[in-house]
Amino acid sequence: MERREPMKRKNILFIMADQMAAPMLPFYAASAIKMPHLSRLAETGVVFDSAYCNSPLCAPSRFTLVSGQLPSKIGAYDNAADFAADVPTYAHYLRRLGYHTALSGKMHFCGPDQLHGYEQRLTSDIYPADYGWAVNWDEPDVRPSWYHNMSSVLQAGPCVRTNQLDFDEEVVFKAQQYLFDHIREDGDQPFCLTVSMTHPHDPYTIPKPFWDLYADVEIPLPQNVPGQDELDPHSQRLLKVYDLRDKPLPQEKISDARRAYFGACSYVDSNVGKLLQTLEDTGLMDDTIIVFSGDHGDMLGERGLWYKMHWFEMSARVPLLVCAPGQFKAGRVSASVSTADLLPTLVELAGGELEPGLPLDGRSFVGHLTGAGAHDEVFGEYMAEGTVGPLMMIRRGPWKFIYSEDDPCLLYHVGNDPHEREDLSQAGEHRELFAAFLAEARAKWDVPAIRKQVLASQRRRRFVAQSLTQGKLKSWDHQPFVDAGQQYMRNHIDLDDLERKARYPQPNPLK
Repeated sequence: MERREPMKRKNILFIMADQMAAPMLPFYAASAIKMPHLSRLAETGVVFDSAYCNSPLCAPSRFTLVSGQLPSKIGAYDNAADFAADVPTYAHYLRRLGYHTALSGKMHFCGPDQLHGYEQRLTSDIYPADYGWAVNWDEPDVRPSWYHNMSSVLQAGPCVRTNQLDFDEEVVFKAQQYLFDHIREDGDQPFCLTVSMTHPHDPYTIPKPFWDLYADVEIPLPQNVPGQDELDPHSQRLLKVYDLRDKPLPQEKISDARRAYFGACSYVDSNVGKLLQTLEDTGLMDDTIIVFSGDHGDMLGERGLWYKMHWFEMSARVPLLVCAPGQFKAGRVSASVSTADLLPTLVELAGGELEPGLPLDGRSFVGHLTGAGAHDEVFGEYMAEGTVGPLMMIRRGPWKFIYSEDDPCLLYHVGNDPHEREDLSQAGEHRELFAAFLAEARAKWDVPAIRKQVLASQRRRRFVAQSLTQGKLKSWDHQPFVDAGQQYMRNHIDLDDLERKARYPQPNPLK
């Protein structure tokens, strides 16, 4: 990889939310969700109106996001897929370009390598790094016992504390501390800091101050709810996965779950505000490119579905905005892009070039940031919960095509039908378009070969996971190291010198 210096080596702050449905957010549509900090960023940045994940599930989406490669290329099949250490990520690229790469928060890496190019991980992960959550296509009718049921909705409401709050509080604190440490250190090395929160991911509960933000707000209920028997086969299997088949939910609990979700979005926004304030306090704001996105969305009861795991807009569309003061004019992009495009985009923003000969599916969208234009196309792959075979997606122009060799294919005109109420796959006037999409999908994806890959991987991982439960446990989970001997006040460090260097701004030395 050739290394060339950009005109100005800006820092990169990449902020991620988990399970944040873009169609619900106030900078995309009329919304009751209160997000003042992100809304202000959207006013000054470039907002992508049609950004998608490449696999609507945590780990596969994140592996594709950091690597720029589609799931079938890197074995990112489900939430227990091994992420190989030799897959290049944007952290590897930026590190070679001279950036300090750091991660605070969730990335759901599975396997022994928990860094994947990040020089530093500031926290552990909230999710396990082992193979325990592997999907089993050998038993398609068995509901996975480890997957959550509808308790997230049935127990929705305010709380004082949760596992996820513990995690995100640490994530944001460590990220702020990283920024303070950066500005207090000598040298001008740029950083790429990824801050990845786990909210607004279910369970649908949030502390009372964020719950009370919506005390006088009418919480909209799902508007597109067909009967369960009217749903496509994959949706019907998802109902079984999370134990909702033939079990209607009380309307008040649906409202509570959505209210808590709104509050969790506001909680994420408040944390974004803390990070932005830290950039201001440290004088880093003008020298930092800010990117905000997510790993997938949440159906939130639309179409009678919850969580993610399908290619519908609420599940697959993610927020994406880029704010670079003095570099890109504020604006909106209607073309479809994906989070797989982040790697080539970040490399270009950092002044680097892609390594010849390395595989890559993502494409830079810097042309969209500058107003010159770029691609309008997304490919997606899903092979996890609810599937009995690969479920693929092509998004181009106003169209979305969902391809399966096991279920009927689906076709939506998202431009005219943003809520995807009308499947046009059997419409006579679209017969040629449907046939073209089907031919393109079959030429792009060798489904029998991918099916064999997935089954082989599932079987290997189930065997290894079972074996590793025997005997002494050796965890792969990341253990953040802190050298307490170098923290705060220690007798081997001159007190006056330590206090002065730890203070920001630094006072002048006493004469």
